[in-house]
Amino acid sequence: MSGKTLQKILVPLVGMVAFLAFWEWIVWVNDWPNYKMASPSDLVPAFWTYRWLFLQYGWETLWRTVAGLGLAVVVGTLIGMIMGFSRIMRDALYPILVGFNAVPKATVVPVIALIFVGWHDVNTVLIAFMISFFPIAVSVSIGLSTLEPEYRDILRSLGASQFTIFTKIALPKTLPEFFGALKVSVTLAFIGTNLMEIVEPHGKGLGHLFDSGKINADYPLMFAVLIALAFLGILLYYIVVLLERIFAGWADRSATPDY
Repeated sequence: MSGKTLQKILVPLVGMVAFLAFWEWIVWVNDWPNYKMASPSDLVPAFWTYRWLFLQYGWETLWRTVAGLGLAVVVGTLIGMIMGFSRIMRDALYPILVGFNAVPKATVVPVIALIFVGWHDVNTVLIAFMISFFPIAVSVSIGLSTLEPEYRDILRSLGASQFTIFTKIALPKTLPEFFGALKVSVTLAFIGTNLMEIVEPHGKGLGHLFDSGKINADYPLMFAVLIALAFLGILLYYIVVLLERIFAGWADRSATPDY
């Protein structure tokens, strides 16, 4: 393992350890009880006591989030392609997308839960999709609409089809913007998933476990759920980073060394 790779692993770990140590210190200094602010040391018993629920509900939350995010990638990419290749469609769809994205999704969750009563998986995946597709659609649209026209003209003069132009020029150019938006959408998808899990009375997932801790005034459990959600979010984020390096690593032109 090279020194640079080791640094990329150790620096985030040191940062997280420093954050947890500061959290523990701030609770200790202020002498806060765990019903006001649970400390990291309070979370270890909660994780151990409910370890099987964390595994089960963590999986429930993860697969629904990934399903919603996958749907957002497909639909967002298609909408972005339509807006990127057609100025008329871009002018028609942008106000609708902006208006839809401006509506707080917390107000949409009860409506979706009421429409699809009893369909917890569908509800959760749908909200995760609704809250995360917008950045993807916009990034793909911007990437395609800013494609240099001379590239298209050259390929067209050589007899290239629209599909060839898209796969050879437009798609590679859009990948950096796409992965940048996907990093944002990962965290947004988790927000949508947990909103629905908290609202649904018979739902499953970490959001439901958080709500159970709130009902039972189990504050260490509530904070433990937040840490579990953060861990899953970090996990998905770095999976996206790995995919970005595989498919769009050529776009990284940072020439300055890391310090």
